[in-house]
Amino acid sequence: MSDNSVVAECPQERAENVGILGIDIYFPNAYVDQTDLEKFNGVPEGKYTIGLGQLQMAFCSDREDIHSICLSVTKSLMDKYSISPKEVGFLAVGTETSIDKSKSVKTVLMDLFFESGNTDIEGIQSTNACYGGTDCLYAIVVAADIAIYASGPARPTGCCGAVAMLLGPNGAVMFEPRLRATHMAHVYDFYKPNLSSEYPIVDGQVSIMCYLRALDRCFQLYTEKASKQSVSAGIDTFDGILFHSPYSKLDTYNDRDLKELLTTISKPMFDQKTNPSLMLTRVVGNMYTASLYASLISYLISELVDSLTNRRLLLFSYGSGMASSMFSARLSQDLKVVSKLVAGIVDIPDRLRARHRVSPQVFEGILNGRESAYNMDRYVPTGPIHQLMKGTFYLKSIVGKYQRFYETV
Repeated sequence: MSDNSVVAECPQERAENVGILGIDIYFPNAYVDQTDLEKFNGVPEGKYTIGLGQLQMAFCSDREDIHSICLSVTKSLMDKYSISPKEVGFLAVGTETSIDKSKSVKTVLMDLFFESGNTDIEGIQSTNACYGGTDCLYAIVVAADIAIYASGPARPTGCCGAVAMLLGPNGAVMFEPRLRATHMAHVYDFYKPNLSSEYPIVDGQVSIMCYLRALDRCFQLYTEKASKQSVSAGIDTFDGILFHSPYSKLDTYNDRDLKELLTTISKPMFDQKTNPSLMLTRVVGNMYTASLYASLISYLISELVDSLTNRRLLLFSYGSGMASSMFSARLSQDLKVVSKLVAGIVDIPDRLRARHRVSPQVFEGILNGRESAYNMDRYVPTGPIHQLMKGTFYLKSIVGKYQRFYETV
């Protein structure tokens, strides 16, 4: 392991200041512009860009699947932060994108540790819509999904993205101990009962109401727990307030005058505490399990690293069906520790600019191709390999018995 590795020796006693030591994100190298989609779908101008607050949407061809994007982001995380495969003892994946009803994505990621001989890695896979990445937030955690909707009004809210995080003692983003509130309930707002299709069944209005109800309940429970611990939980005590964001403009108010009034009143606080976290949501899209942590990444690269130390963050994670949690964290006072974390994600603006803009016609054709190839026993993908970013894992073929084989660009 190199001298600049962020992996720390973990003593047998309870670790101190557990948090995020390293973080990285993967998004496809192709996107469709939301203004192009508005024209293509024949909807009023601004329906997606203003109504949803979305600018661009990343998507992948049949060359990529949940295995390949998890391989890509995990390998990138390990390379950027000099993580030795021999030092990893826990690896968990949060995703709702299923390829197999039995075999977990985590087992595929074990190929990254084969040469090191390290097979002693605990952890497996967590699934509950967009909440899975939070449920398994410990050690190396991968939160990834390919969000695809059937052709129609929900399709512009899709995406493909993956976030990988290295967790351990003395983190750059340290979780406040015993301050986590959870709300779970049984609701049919978003679910995937048809195992022969990638597409979910969605009740959009119910899903939004469930999201806001869960947010209210989690905040109430969080403030109650904070009060018992004599910890301040007022909104003013947080420098950043970060959310799971399916898209960047979400509300349920039918009264336009009330909505405009509330927006005006809250705008200064929103611009300061939340807006910096929405950059990736706007230009990549709804990353499901990775969404909240994409918001964290956006926040971390929104300002000069010198100004980030000792900031306090409030985070809300939500997954339909439903499961939700609210928890808080503080950025380290040590500029060197925070700088090391941010150094792994400063390339994101360059990666965004290097993407390929694709027409809605091509976008629709690619998604229709994915649909026709879904769940095939034997298949050779046709998507262009040369457009993938260097280091990206891609699906080479599916051979008999549904076995998948991957290579890298």
